[in-house]
Amino acid sequence: MFRPLAKPALSIPLALLLLSLIAGNTAASTDPQSAGLFSDAGYRVDRYRSPTPGQATGATTVNTSTMQTLIRDEPALVIIDVINLEFRHNRFLQTEPHQSLPSAHWLPNTGQGELNKDWHDYLINNVRQLTDNNQDQPVAVLCKSDCWLSWNAVKRLSEAGFKTLYWYKDGVDSWQNAGLPTQPADPIQPEFTTQHQNNK
Repeated sequence: MFRPLAKPALSIPLALLLLSLIAGNTAASTDPQSAGLFSDAGYRVDRYRSPTPGQATGATTVNTSTMQTLIRDEPALVIIDVINLEFRHNRFLQTEPHQSLPSAHWLPNTGQGELNKDWHDYLINNVRQLTDNNQDQPVAVLCKSDCWLSWNAVKRLSEAGFKTLYWYKDGVDSWQNAGLPTQPADPIQPEFTTQHQNNK
């Protein structure tokens, strides 16, 4: 007796798997948990201390070991620490020393997802000054581990034209946990505070 060839079909388990993947992708794109975490420009604006991706825009991600090598082998390396510090009445309110990597320059609050022009220029102008306006000079950016502040700052520097960027994703706490030396860092005073005082 002649039997027609069976039409090729997906097995039920495979079909269910595909459907679940499609549903999962749809759910991820509309997940209310992720709503409001990023600005229209793509900067992280909330929950800064949470797991970060493996890469940052325009930068090479480095771990603690690689950061040590960079410091040793790149004498022109500029290290930027962007850990936040309360700022009121045109001054930083620092109650205890902030330990950072040796030779790090502390530019607080520049990793926020939304910056006004003053703070944006504070970051860009200071890094330009520290690199002698050489956008090819290597710059490494850090905050703490699992912190989006440095991710934001790297993205901002990349968009400003800096070409040799390193993102020290592990952060200063991982550096300290590895028993590596630190030194106190003082925040660089914003120029816009002087301008505001002169305009009074």
